[in-house]
Amino acid sequence: MGIDEVPDAQPTSDEVFAGRTDTLLLVRVDAEAGTLNVMSIPRDTRVEIPGFGMDKVNQANVLGGPELVAQTLGYNLGNIQIDRYVRINTAAFREMVDLVGGIEVNVPGRMEYTDRTQGLYIDLYPGWQTLNGDQAEQFARYRKDSGDIGRVQRQQMLLKALRERLTNPTVIPKLPQAIRVLQRYVDTNLTLEEMLAIANFGLEIESDQLQMVMLPGRFSTPAEFNASYWLPNWEASATVMQNFFEADEIGIYADNSPERYVADLAIAVQNASGQPEQAASVADYLRENGFSNVYVIDDWPGTMVRTEVVAQQGDVESARVVESLLGTGRALSESTGDLGSDITIRVGQDWAERASQPLEAPPQ
Repeated sequence: MGIDEVPDAQPTSDEVFAGRTDTLLLVRVDAEAGTLNVMSIPRDTRVEIPGFGMDKVNQANVLGGPELVAQTLGYNLGNIQIDRYVRINTAAFREMVDLVGGIEVNVPGRMEYTDRTQGLYIDLYPGWQTLNGDQAEQFARYRKDSGDIGRVQRQQMLLKALRERLTNPTVIPKLPQAIRVLQRYVDTNLTLEEMLAIANFGLEIESDQLQMVMLPGRFSTPAEFNASYWLPNWEASATVMQNFFEADEIGIYADNSPERYVADLAIAVQNASGQPEQAASVADYLRENGFSNVYVIDDWPGTMVRTEVVAQQGDVESARVVESLLGTGRALSESTGDLGSDITIRVGQDWAERASQPLEAPPQ
């Protein structure tokens, strides 16, 4: 839980952890399988808070602390048992990024915004760059593009960038110091030994064993509620919770087996190759092979060597089917693709090489 700043709270008091959850991540560490699964839960998600009724999930910490947050997630997301919690204030993230010498991020566009009531001043330019702690916080908190969901996507980008930076040989010796930094700004029921073990585990696993997803859903309309909510898609959420967190069934369970549904999925195609018309080429190839819901979106702001097949809703198996059909690229689970898609394909330079050869669909 990343906690909003609490006005007038003393920096060293427990009050700094009593605010709303600006960031909420559900994490499952599976040491036996060697996987780390992370789900971002938008702060405006409409849930049943036990004992308080329907509200935004970010209110649970204010009403009852980490215990009520855990109860709320368990109640709404398939009777999951949450063993540990971590509450962090914003200063921890800033100091961590500065400690490791900054993190490399592709800022997708001009970000400029001022909110004097929150002391928030955002001024970033587009392109690949190394962000310091203050700039990384600006990147994470910017809300003028896609509101809360854009923030969730950028937070996932920052988490991946921070993990990559922490695996740098020059940074690894700073890990004990990083843990000490976190201890000053963290409220948790993890022991120091558990924190170190999880940190080491997270750095040792392969990048494709870190799977990230966002709670599937949609924005509410003004006609539905006075407030703005993220309304979970319980059918899609059931699949994510069972596949990623071994939860009980929630809502209406959908059998999203790739053999049955993959050709009907919404697939967004985005050119990231630096060469014209590559997204259109992929889209045409998918349509020729039976995919009916394929659309092209604006180009990725940077250039990628390898195509990425992003499981936007956590359906990694379907993403792997698409990857196999393309004959190139890699499937990964994260929620940084097009919001309306099930799968987003970022077309890299490898597709141009593949497309120069005769394209044949693999045997079914």
